[in-house]
Amino acid sequence: MKNQYITDTNGRKISVILPVREYEKMMKQLEELEDIKAFDEGMKNETEEISIHETFREIESLRHDLGR
Repeated sequence: MKNQYITDTNGRKISVILPVREYEKMMKQLEELEDIKAFDEGMKNETEEISIHETFREIESLRHDLGR
């Protein structure tokens, strides 16, 4: 993929143009990374074991709190 940029009057890159498919792929990967981070944070703070269902509820709650 060839990168395309929008520049200001001084020639500095201020924006990038991405194909929608590439943007959606990046957003999906970001969401997956956020899920992993939330899971890791939950595991770090837990002193007792919890069920996988509770773990997913906590992840969804954190995602909701982040405005997703």
